[in-house]
Amino acid sequence: MAHDEGLYATRARLMFDSGEWIHPWNSPHHKTPGIYWIIALFYKLFGINELSVRLPSMILGTLSIFILYEIGKIILDRKIAWLAAAIFSVEFLWLQYCRLGTPDVSMVFLVLSGILLLLKAELCPKLYSKRYLTHYNLLCLISGICFGLGLLVRSLMIILPIIALLPFFISLERRHRLLNNRYLYIGFIVGLLPTVIWLWLSYSHYGSGSIFKLLDFVFQVGSIERGGNGILFYMWNVPAKSFPWFFVALFGLFTIIRRPQVKYKSILVGFPVILFAELSLISTRLSHYSLCLFPFIALLAAVGLDALTQTKIIKRYLSYGFGVLGIFLLLTGVITLFISNSIGNSEIHKYINLIIVLGAGWLILPIVWIQRHRFDTRTFCNYWFAAWLIPVWLGLAVLGYNGAFSDYNPEFRKFIENEKVAPILQSSAVSLVDVGGKTGVLINFYTKNIAERVNILKQVSPNNYAWIEESKINEPVNSNVLYHTIGTVKGYSLVQVLEKS
Repeated sequence: MAHDEGLYATRARLMFDSGEWIHPWNSPHHKTPGIYWIIALFYKLFGINELSVRLPSMILGTLSIFILYEIGKIILDRKIAWLAAAIFSVEFLWLQYCRLGTPDVSMVFLVLSGILLLLKAELCPKLYSKRYLTHYNLLCLISGICFGLGLLVRSLMIILPIIALLPFFISLERRHRLLNNRYLYIGFIVGLLPTVIWLWLSYSHYGSGSIFKLLDFVFQVGSIERGGNGILFYMWNVPAKSFPWFFVALFGLFTIIRRPQVKYKSILVGFPVILFAELSLISTRLSHYSLCLFPFIALLAAVGLDALTQTKIIKRYLSYGFGVLGIFLLLTGVITLFISNSIGNSEIHKYINLIIVLGAGWLILPIVWIQRHRFDTRTFCNYWFAAWLIPVWLGLAVLGYNGAFSDYNPEFRKFIENEKVAPILQSSAVSLVDVGGKTGVLINFYTKNIAERVNILKQVSPNNYAWIEESKINEPVNSNVLYHTIGTVKGYSLVQVLEKS
């Protein structure tokens, strides 16, 4: 389990174990509780395990792909919509976060749902009948609810995509319909109600600190730079995490701009450009903050790929260019494989397998191009599109097999699966002695029966088990406690207290 995912999982578990779903913490919390409630609900349905943590993101991520397809059908056409959905499903960062118990995928789902409902409202027949108005207003109402619920799930980060939608709201052909529709605002207020109620109950419990804590976190995100990620961070991070689709999307972006007859430029161009600028201006820049861009990268990449099929010379250069890249990767992988076998380094094999698979996969493009005369135009285009997708699918499959989407702490996983450790964590009561930090998050989640949280080992009863930081075991305050060490991982030891002298 990844660290951020572990934080959400343990906070949801605290709610679930305590039965207190509003204010289970000793002090005001800095985030709205939507994702904690969702995960805790899945704990109730399926038990406390990794699947319960990740299942909400898996479900909503899958639904988001279908929603993007529907959006693509409305603003482009069925063929490009299908291609966009296929590309979206193989973007690395998106696929990774669809397997993580974090609120990012949930927010993307709500944003895409809100956009789709607004587009469907625009497609309502222009008949001022009671049935038309009811359907139109209902779509606007539910769309507003989606954006309002975004605050509950992702705190004030939902404001960024709402601002990015302003070009769509104020475009001339929609100005007098959406912005003046009271049901859109009513829906937004309804969506805000759970957050408002939670804030009121938190205020009643903690006082004004509950509100200030939430705003202080937003201020930190907007003003404190983390990890040395400067203003150009997304200029390289987004292309790297969506390779090769970002570069195809740039071609699609220019294609859309050059075509005056294309509708909904405010969504295809305005939304991703404004959102990219907003993310770059915020001081705290992290990869997952950009996830809301990825559906639109997929849409633009689909437009770009479709446009490339109209230009024979570009298709030829791309096919042979990626063929050369495939040969280079294949040779590099084979040579590295022989070298690693000779020096006995098995850890590097998983990266070599990825290089070889990608290299072999990219050879499909020139092969399809060389065989183009054997197919009609439509069949060739379908095969050529598939030749772009297959290498990425295969590469992601290799990454998944190597644990890139599920095994973020292999050392800790191997430890808790040890035949001596696993029965203790599953069936015995285990105390936590001043457990904290990143490893402490994992310990909190994977210890099924937490007996108590104490400050020193001396407070643990004889014959009971405890997690304690390895460096603190022999401190003077714990020196008179006899114990047996079951095992040690990442600076923490699982011990059994024998007796106190």
